[in-house]
This record gives sequence, C-alpha cells and structure tokens, in this order.
Amino acid sequence: MAITHIYDVVVIGGGHAGIEAALATARLGFRTCLVTQNLQTIGQMSCNPAIGGLAKGQLVKEIDALGGEMGRLADLATVQFRMLNRSKGPAVWSPRAQCDRTLYAHEARKTLNGQRNLDLKQNTIIDFETTGGRLAACIAASGQRLECRAAVLCAGTFLNGLLHMGDWQLPGGRIGEAPALGLSEMLMKHGFEVGRLKTGTPPRLDGRSIDYSQCEHQPGDGRIVPFSVRSGKTISGQLACHLTYTNTKTHDILRSGLHRSPLFAGRITGRGPRYCPSIEDKIVRFADKDRHQIFLEPEGWDTSEVYMNGFSSSLPEDVQFEALRTVPGLAQTEMMRPGYAVEYDFFPAHQLHYSLETKVIEGLFFAGQINGTTGYEEAAAQGLMAGINAAAMLKSEQPLTLGRDQAYIGVLIDDLITKTPEEPYRMFTSRAEHRLLLRQDNADLRLTEIGREIGLVSEAQHERYLEKKQKLNEITSLLYETRLDELAESGLLSDPKLKGSRFAAILKRPEADLSQMIQDSAQLSARITDPDDDLLAGVEMDVKYEGYIQRERHRAEQVRRWEEVRLPDTLDYWQVHSMSHEAREKITFFRPLTLGQAGRISGVRPSDTSALLIHLKRLGHL
Repeated sequence: MAITHIYDVVVIGGGHAGIEAALATARLGFRTCLVTQNLQTIGQMSCNPAIGGLAKGQLVKEIDALGGEMGRLADLATVQFRMLNRSKGPAVWSPRAQCDRTLYAHEARKTLNGQRNLDLKQNTIIDFETTGGRLAACIAASGQRLECRAAVLCAGTFLNGLLHMGDWQLPGGRIGEAPALGLSEMLMKHGFEVGRLKTGTPPRLDGRSIDYSQCEHQPGDGRIVPFSVRSGKTISGQLACHLTYTNTKTHDILRSGLHRSPLFAGRITGRGPRYCPSIEDKIVRFADKDRHQIFLEPEGWDTSEVYMNGFSSSLPEDVQFEALRTVPGLAQTEMMRPGYAVEYDFFPAHQLHYSLETKVIEGLFFAGQINGTTGYEEAAAQGLMAGINAAAMLKSEQPLTLGRDQAYIGVLIDDLITKTPEEPYRMFTSRAEHRLLLRQDNADLRLTEIGREIGLVSEAQHERYLEKKQKLNEITSLLYETRLDELAESGLLSDPKLKGSRFAAILKRPEADLSQMIQDSAQLSARITDPDDDLLAGVEMDVKYEGYIQRERHRAEQVRRWEEVRLPDTLDYWQVHSMSHEAREKITFFRPLTLGQAGRISGVRPSDTSALLIHLKRLGHL
C-alpha cells in the first residue's frame, strides 16, 4: 500500500529556486516538503562557481531584502569579491562573488536541515493529482503520495535532460545524475505547452598544472561589500582569478572538430543562451575575432579545480583538450572534467500568472529554468516569489507582484510573461528601463518593508534597515541644509568661490567625493562621526543624481497609471476593430491583467493600447 504524507506545500527540486521556495513557505508557517532526486546535491553550483554579476548582483540584493537566503549563503562561501562596472555610472554597478562551490552547497543544506516546518525527501515526482482543476497531491516514483494544497516545480535542467559531448549522448540533468522522466509528458496531457532549450558548461582544469605567470592576475577588490545585510564579518583573504586568451591556433583546432559537434551536426535542437555561447559557437559567429577571453576561476579554498570561464563546449573531449593546451598558461594543463552541453524541457511562461502560478493547474507554481531562464540568481528570485505567492494563495491573500520600477525581480517576471523568450533568458541592467531607481545599494530601501509585511524579514533585519534609513536621511538633510562656512586648508573645499554654498551643491560637482569632503571639513566631520562607507556611497549617489532620479520617478509614475487600468477577464479583443490583427491575436493569447502589461507584449504598438483604452471607456470600464 502506498505511503501518504500530508503537507501544505511540496517543492520539487533542490536547486537555487527550490531552496528559496521551500524556505519561504516553511518560514511563513506552512508545513513544507522539499523533494529532490539526490539530497547530497542540494544547492549545487552546476556551472560557474560565482554568485552575482551584471544585474544578477542586484537580484541577489533584492532576494536578501525580501528575506531570501542566496545573499547570505554567497557571503559565507565567498573566495573573491568584485564590484563590476565601476567605470560606469552607479546605476549599473553590480556585485559579484567568486564562491567555494562545496561550501555554498554545504551551507545551503545546513540551512534547510535547520529550518522548522520543512522536511527533505529523496524521491522523484512523476505525476500530479488534481481535483476539479486544482492540485491535490504529488505522486512520487516510489509510489509515495504527497497530499498538498500547493506545489512549486523547480526542475532545473532535469526534465528529459540529455547530455551531449561530441558523438556521446547520455540521458541526464547534470553529469552523473539521472534526468526526470515522464513529468513533462504528464504536464502535456494536462494541456501545457512544452519547448526545448540548451545550456553548456566548460572544462574544469587542475590548477596545479597551470602556468599563471603567462596569465593576467585578477585580484579581488580591497573592500568586500556583503550581499546580505545579515552577514557579519567578511573574509580577510581572497583567492585570485586569472585572465588569458584563445588564439588562431586554438580556433583552427576547434574548427577542425566542428563536424563532430552535436551543435552543428543538428543533434542538439534546443536554443542555447545568446549571451553565453559555447566556444565553438563563438568562433563561427565571430569569425573575424582572433582571440576570446578566458577567465580562470578557482572553485574553492580546498580544491585545485579551476573553472575555465568562456570555454563552454560540447565538442569531443580530445578536441577540447588539444585546443585548450594552445592557450597561454595552459600548455601543460590537465583537464579534470571536460565540458558538455545539456538539453532539457521548459514551459513557456505565458502559461503562468504573475504570481508564477500556472493557468492550467490551480495551486501549481513554476520557478527557475523550467520558465526559460538561465542563471542561479534568476532561478532563486523566481523561487522566492513562487514561495511567497504559494503562501499567499494558501492564506487567501493577494499575490505579491513587483513592478518594473520596484525591482529587477519585477522586470524579470514581466519579461518572461509578456515577451516569452525563445532562448534562455538572463538578466541585464539594460532590460530595466528604470535602472537608476534599481541600484544594488538601495535594494534594502526598496524592498525590506515589503519583506517585513510578508513575514520573511526578521525584526533584527528590519531594525538595521530603519537605522540605515534614518542615518541616510540625516546625512542627506545635513548636506542640503548646511553651507560651507569654514574653508579647508587644501582640496576642493579650500576654494574661496565655494564659500557659502550648500554642501549638497558642492557634492554635485564631478570631482567631489563625500568621504573626502567629510575629512576636509570640520563642519561635516563634527556631525558625521564614524561614517559607514556603503551608507556614504548611497548618499552621494542620491545627491549627485538627484535630478535624474526625480525625472525617472516621474516617468515611473506615468507608466504606473497604465498598470492601474485593469482589463476585464471577459473582454473580447476581437471586437476592438481599431487594433491591429497582430495585437488582438497576441493580447487574446497572453490575456494580460492590465493595460500596461498589454502594451509590453511583443507586437503590440502604442496605437493599439490607445485604441484599447478608448474601447474600455466606451464600455464603461473606466
């Protein structure tokens, strides 16, 4: 007789999305079960041993501000930290941490094991039981029946996963791990549309066999900025990364093996990530380039394994090995693991509500690569939101939907649902039209109150947020209210022309630096004692870019008006004859909730939204 367990929520998958979803529902008081095929691979960093990066770092900060876990785990496992894009404006500064892969997974499992209301089970879910279109239970391959009112499916690359390396093919979601079979077919029977995507990973090298003297040394930043406001002391030392380049000889060897590539032989049918192409894809698409960057990144404190970032490949092992040995610094290197590609099923996100609940089965949520994204951070953000909204559904509360002017998480989910990418989607700062409002340093100011209201932000975290907000306001007010009365002995504040100017006006000058101004001015140093570098950086950005920020907020408010125009569920768009045929077809297919969402659907023009607005007024909906 099959064993039956009763839960409020079942989370399927122990990757970055599953971790956040399970912790969120358990912390919100719901009895949760996380089911994964192998409990020992929870929190695995399947590809790059790093968290954050361009726009991804902002996502991690937002996850932390809402009460999620990824930022804290990354801080515990950091081996090197860098703030990317420092040469550009602060709107696009992005934190990135090279992490100890083993330590990250260890801390993730430790956190899950210590969480109240959370059980972990090793099994494979193969079916969903429904009653009247609503989820009733998850059925495991062992026959176990997990009764639940909500489930979050975070399958990663495991749904009908197929590994490729040259002529070699093997079913799997990750090297050495079996795929999840049957679940995609079951979902298709329920009426879901399925697609196919592809991703890849590069070789891992033995760092002891690398000649680093032929590579460019890349140390971390002198000052580490933690992802999480809950993190204590940061690491005292850091591991170095190194930069090297491919060359024409490397490319010749790679080209000679293209006929054995599953990508070019047509054995891989899924679309790969546009912004993370394989090395064989690079030499074909960018044939005019004589070299490509290769970053050599350590995988942890206690391993010699090195990640070869920029050399993702599904070419045969012998071709990979011969080619990488032509790269400066790698002439004698040993390959510990070859690169490979993985092809897997995904479910286009137009089948989801903004809460990430599916439109087909009530109570079933999707998060992570199953929705067509790529990257740990994108997955974790979706997992957190799916967990929050699964809990909201169980409490009969409204789901949490973040706007594009509130968070990168809002941009991510809106893009997935209104644009439905046909290739793995990754976040970039360029995707956020309000990025000046969505800086990495103000994620806590934007989202902590929301996380506190939901119930995921602790009292201690909330107190730190209130303290930061108060200090920021006090320093900002001081700069706007205080005039320069006493000239400094040297530097910017020694200029007699500035005497009588408000400090905020002085700070807006391109050469002005707030930390230096505090050091040079007795007026400021007497009032701003023991200043925090991160806090001062936030104040400086707010003051320097005040005009741009105000303009951006005004634009966001104008856009928000369209978000407040709700579209009736019963509206027949084919009756809006002044809209284009494509717009009527797309809006009927996607069924957006608001006029703002309708306007962001690919193929819908401003004239179409204007026509729809007029139609709504005629029907008396406005």
